[in-house]
Amino acid sequence: MHIRYSQSKQVDTNQLERLFHSVDWKSGQYPNELQAAIRQSHSVLTAWADEQLVGLINTLSDGCMTVYFHYVLVHPEYQSRGIGRSLVEQMLERYKNYKTILLVSYEETEAFYERIGFKTQSETKAMYITELL
Repeated sequence: MHIRYSQSKQVDTNQLERLFHSVDWKSGQYPNELQAAIRQSHSVLTAWADEQLVGLINTLSDGCMTVYFHYVLVHPEYQSRGIGRSLVEQMLERYKNYKTILLVSYEETEAFYERIGFKTQSETKAMYITELL
């Protein structure tokens, strides 16, 4: 199966919603906000099988020193085919001159990111607020 990659930030809301729901990510519950977030990202790379969105990576950045790989996801039916690796490697190439490239990983995906070259930093901890009271 041929996978086509695109750098366009113009992604259909329904396609985004389906992709995010496929991996049970809460962001899929907010399709309009999700689409706005993708459009406002520093960069976006999507993976397509025919007309179906099957993968996505987006970044947030200061534009010169630091980049955060925010969303990195591949539809479960298309995982283990090199799509996630390709998305990350293409973004790593784009940001190769930056001083800091970071992401947040869940335990089940740590091995994937380590194979690509990311390392954990034991003296740091990811902290976040998902909903303000």
